[in-house]
Amino acid sequence: MTADAASRRLETGMKTGMDPGMDPSTTALTAEEYALFEQLGRPRLVAAGETLFRRGDLGTTMYVVVQGEIDLDFGDDLVPKRLGRHEFFGELGLLIGDHARSADAVAASSAVLLELRQDEFEPMARRAPTLLAHFLRRAIARVVLNEQSLIGRLRRRNIDLQSTLDTLRATTHRLNQTEQLTRTDELTGLANRRGFQLHLEQRRRNDLLAGRGLLLVDCDRFKGINDEHGHLVGDRVLQGVANILRSAAGVDDIACRLGGDEFCLLVGAERQGDIVRIAQFVVDTAHALFKLQPSPPQITTLSIGACPVSPQQTWDDWYANADAALYRAKRLGGNRVEWQDDALAPV
Repeated sequence: MTADAASRRLETGMKTGMDPGMDPSTTALTAEEYALFEQLGRPRLVAAGETLFRRGDLGTTMYVVVQGEIDLDFGDDLVPKRLGRHEFFGELGLLIGDHARSADAVAASSAVLLELRQDEFEPMARRAPTLLAHFLRRAIARVVLNEQSLIGRLRRRNIDLQSTLDTLRATTHRLNQTEQLTRTDELTGLANRRGFQLHLEQRRRNDLLAGRGLLLVDCDRFKGINDEHGHLVGDRVLQGVANILRSAAGVDDIACRLGGDEFCLLVGAERQGDIVRIAQFVVDTAHALFKLQPSPPQITTLSIGACPVSPQQTWDDWYANADAALYRAKRLGGNRVEWQDDALAPV
């Protein structure tokens, strides 16, 4: 059948409402289209593994497979295609010229191709305008379909990626919560000993230990409260002490429950007078609440040993000084603050 006859048959089919074409998702030519392209195309032999073009290359040539197979690799996570007999590819190069290729085209086997360059578009249009117009509509529809499919895949991939990111964020949040729990005292909400030590290590790494003081806090006669009123009352007393320490702590300070009824507070104060003033506030607040409280008690009086923090020393050194001062405060009856530094430390 000649191209003119094919064109007339196509036109007749369009007038009668028949569908003369094919599914735009296919890359196969009709017999009439192939006959037209065969008249104007140039045969080309390609060997297995030969590359016709790479993704991003500019091209003005369309190819039709006469024999053999061609692989199109679109990269990323897109599905590759294998084209066979009478299938075409690279049509946008023919239609618009200097088109950037969207895939790598490699011969999967020895193949025979028809090459159609952009300068052959006009002769085809003169020879069979209706047939070519139908091919163009189908080719454009296929491009749109491919783009829509690509957009759909990208959208699904973005949804999957968003879901993965949400899962990672939720997991990270749970891990952060778990990590926070390992640093926090469950009863009082203050830092526990581990959390306090990690805080000290971070401050030492960042050279932020200078100009600070340590308060070592102990509850007066706490064992008697537990023995007389029970551990639930004792727990409420410890929570009351924690609330007082929170109220005394500055933005950069950290309060900690070291264990049992022993607490500490690392404060941002360098001079002895400033450190003792904060410690006295804690003692006075606890004493005032102790005098007002009903029975069973919700707070107890406190004893505090205070000392300066020297960046050249370790936690053991600070604790030894604060503990010596605390021991004196307890021995003197409690409900008081005692100071200790290296000058007062026993040799």
